[in-house]
Amino acid sequence: MTAALGALALSGCGSDEPSGDGPQGGLPKNAGSKVNATSSSAEQAAFAAMLDKVAQPCSSPDGAASGPTDKKPTGPDGEQSLAPGEAPPTGSIEPGAPTGPETELSDRDRCASVQHEQRIIQALQAVSEPTPAKVRKTLNSLGYIDERIHGLKQDGEATRFRLDLRESGGRLCEAGLAAGEETDVTVCAAPAT
Repeated sequence: MTAALGALALSGCGSDEPSGDGPQGGLPKNAGSKVNATSSSAEQAAFAAMLDKVAQPCSSPDGAASGPTDKKPTGPDGEQSLAPGEAPPTGSIEPGAPTGPETELSDRDRCASVQHEQRIIQALQAVSEPTPAKVRKTLNSLGYIDERIHGLKQDGEATRFRLDLRESGGRLCEAGLAAGEETDVTVCAAPAT
């Protein structure tokens, strides 16, 4: 009976199959909203501690993500500098409306995404022949738990994956392609729970 319960618990753990609950290619609507019964509280606590540690530079004013300022570029004498032949602007310039997942994320999530991307890319660039199993093992070694790793799928010689990094009402997720030196990880916004 214990073996049957263990097999049943493991069959749903870290499944790479989409649940059909979320948008195609996205995270399931309920990903991260419920604690998986097969995860230990120690594993959950370690994951939460890792998220806090990665986002720690984002919590202080010194680590806050920098944005555009109202200051104009100046030359060595403090005067506004212009490129040769360029005329000074005559009217106000209105910035375009921001687009993309960054507009749906909090400042802390945007900042934390950069921290996650850097550490994941660095680790996955060292993986030769990045199979889904090797990618999962590498992500696990960084503290990302199976229930937050989704969509592991071989794509030629690379592996695609998604990480659900939502916490405390945030919407942070990362989409990645493990491909050796060509590894790339980009921010995404998970569905609101």
